[in-house]
Amino acid sequence: MGATGSGKSTFINLASGSNLAVSDSLESCTVDVETSTFFLDGRTVTLVDTPGFDDSTRSDTDVLKSITDYLSGSYSQGARLAGVIYMHRITDNKMGGPSRRNFHIFRNLCGDATLQNVLLVTNMWSKVDPDEGEARERELANKDKFFKPALDRGARMLRHDGSQESTYAILRHLVGLEPSTLLVQDEMVNQEKDLAHTTVGANIMCDLKEQGERHAEALEDLCIGIEAARLAEDEETRQILQDEARKAREKVEQIRSDLERMVTTLQWRIRGSRMRISGIRRIPGNRRRMLITKHNCSSKNVGLVNLQRPREGELRRS
Repeated sequence: MGATGSGKSTFINLASGSNLAVSDSLESCTVDVETSTFFLDGRTVTLVDTPGFDDSTRSDTDVLKSITDYLSGSYSQGARLAGVIYMHRITDNKMGGPSRRNFHIFRNLCGDATLQNVLLVTNMWSKVDPDEGEARERELANKDKFFKPALDRGARMLRHDGSQESTYAILRHLVGLEPSTLLVQDEMVNQEKDLAHTTVGANIMCDLKEQGERHAEALEDLCIGIEAARLAEDEETRQILQDEARKAREKVEQIRSDLERMVTTLQWRIRGSRMRISGIRRIPGNRRRMLITKHNCSSKNVGLVNLQRPREGELRRS
């Protein structure tokens, strides 16, 4: 796992000799979960490639569903993970907000109990000055907002030098370990929780709710500005605000759609090694208040999310 362009597919290709598509930009080449199987030291090893949560072409909800569908489905069929590798570019000057959020989602997928089976792998060392890379490595390992909490709980931090032998050396840290159960697997399979009720699902829904409220407020302000410009007969300003309002509305609608899919999707219930569909809940698209199952979000419950649609007349009035 890791951010888009962090070298996940390249690592798998080196280790397994496969030809997974590789991305060098923010647009991921890994659309769905993909696997590659090969032999290492006489053992059969299957590597699982996942899309990143910062993909410019897909929402976090879509990416989360792809990953959790695979993890819960494979777990229900008896497959167990020897470990999880999180890839991070040492070339990144700072682990900014998107990177920290990506790692936070990763932590919520794995949970604390499985961290002894987690490797935090930095790569692309050939593209950075050694001293600068080591300084960044120390910062990642020693700051609470980065990798330190995971390392304190048993995760290990390793370097990947870009060679095939390096991939093998990294994988040997995991091969032979007692298989682990990720938190999201335990929640969805053993505890029979819907995705929206899992730790990772609840946190993403909280993020979506907060984003939706911000964009909805901005959209309301833009609509007021459009009306004021119309009354003042300021056509240039009105056109500018209309363009901004359309963009804001698209963001609101995307967030509304993501929230709706989290709540109303097919709810997979898994018992033993079999999955069954327990039902579908549909929420009419024209409802302005969306029911979201209550869950804890930063010590507060989330109940109703109100993403107001812009008044059509204010966007269309000329």
